[in-house]
Amino acid sequence: MTRDSVVIRPRRVVWMASVCAVALVAVFVVVALLLRSSDTGVIFQTSDQVAMVGVGLVLAGLTMLFALPRARADAEGIEVRNVVFTRYFRWSEVLSVSFPDGASFARLELPEDEYYSILAVQAVDRHRAVEAVRTLRRLHREAQPS
Repeated sequence: MTRDSVVIRPRRVVWMASVCAVALVAVFVVVALLLRSSDTGVIFQTSDQVAMVGVGLVLAGLTMLFALPRARADAEGIEVRNVVFTRYFRWSEVLSVSFPDGASFARLELPEDEYYSILAVQAVDRHRAVEAVRTLRRLHREAQPS
């Protein structure tokens, strides 16, 4: 990427994922602490309590995956990292950058009626999403041959 690159990340989903992750860990820790004192007829061991906390930590980690989306664009193209996979598109491969009415995410319109969602540009980020789409459209437009 060149020095004139722009990096776009979602904001609200990061806050929500963080709150959910903390809540998950808290709930599983409380459940783990209450396992020993519950009168269910089952005898819970310390290993069961540790396992409950471990499950909470794993679920919190999986929840934080939703904070990973990022788009990095410059005059040459755009690199889109969604939850797990990263993909790079040269601007010459992209027909347009769109944000259809009612959609949750912006997307890259590709040849043959295909598209690729940009999870980093989310409707819940409102004005930040509008600015991100405008920036991506400007970069796309500038990359097109005159």
